[in-house]
Amino acid sequence: MNRKPFVWQMIKEAIEALNGSASYADIKAFIRNKYGNVNESTVNAQIIICSVNQPSRIHYPENKKARLANSQYDFLFSVGRGQVELYDPVKHGTWEIQKDEYGKLMVAQVGSGEPEDVDVADESAYVEELLSFPFESHLRDFIARNLEAITVNGRKLHLYIDPEHRDGVEYPTEVGPIDILAVDETGKFVVFELKLNKGVDQTVGQIMRYMGWVQRHLANREPVSGVIVAQKVSEKLKYAVSIFPMISLFEYEINFTVRPVGLDI
Repeated sequence: MNRKPFVWQMIKEAIEALNGSASYADIKAFIRNKYGNVNESTVNAQIIICSVNQPSRIHYPENKKARLANSQYDFLFSVGRGQVELYDPVKHGTWEIQKDEYGKLMVAQVGSGEPEDVDVADESAYVEELLSFPFESHLRDFIARNLEAITVNGRKLHLYIDPEHRDGVEYPTEVGPIDILAVDETGKFVVFELKLNKGVDQTVGQIMRYMGWVQRHLANREPVSGVIVAQKVSEKLKYAVSIFPMISLFEYEINFTVRPVGLDI
C-alpha cells in the first residue's frame, strides 16, 4: 500500500507545482485535490515551521535550537499575510534561528541581529508592531513561564500542548495566532489576549474570535474562557466585557530600578 508523504513534503510539492509562489489557501487546495482530506491546522503549522523568516516557527519541536536555515524544513519564505514563496538565499538572504542576549530563540537574517517581524498589513501597522514586539514578546513569554501562578475562575493553569507537540505560545489558528493558549486543571481551555497597543473593540473582537475557534476546533464545543491582560483596564474595556462572563480582566505592572555603577576596578 502506498504511504502518503509527510505534510511538509506535500507542502513542498505544492509550492513547486504552483510555480514557487502561493497562498496558504492555494497550498491546502493542491494537497486536498491530490491527497484528500489533510487536517488544515496541521498544514498551517507545517507552513510556519518551514518558513525561514516566520517568527512563530521557533515554537515547534523542529526549530527548538539555534541553527542556520539549511535543513529539510527550510524551503519557504513568507512574503505577506498568508503568502509564501520558495526560499532562495540569493534573493532573500541567509536566515537562521539564533539566541538573543537573554538566551531566547528568535528568527533573524544572518548578520542583522534583529528579530524578524512579518505579516503586517501596511506601513503604519508595521511601525506599531515593530515598536511593540520586543516588549510584547517578553511579556507574553513571562506570562507563559509563570502560568501556574495565575488562577482563572479559581483554577490553576498550564500551557496547552497539542498532539503535534506545538506549545500554546502564539498558537496558530485559521483566524490568527493566539497570544497564549492554556488549559485549566479541569481540562477547560483558556485564551489569553495581550492588550498593548490595540483598542478596546479590536481586543474584544480578537479574543471572542479566538475563543470561538478554540471552542469549535479544540474544545468539542465545550465552554472556553478568555483572559485580557492590559497595563490599565479602562472603563470602556470593563463595559465591553461585562456581558461576557467567560472573559476575565487582568492588569500587569512592571517595576525596574536604574542605579549608578562606580568605576572602581
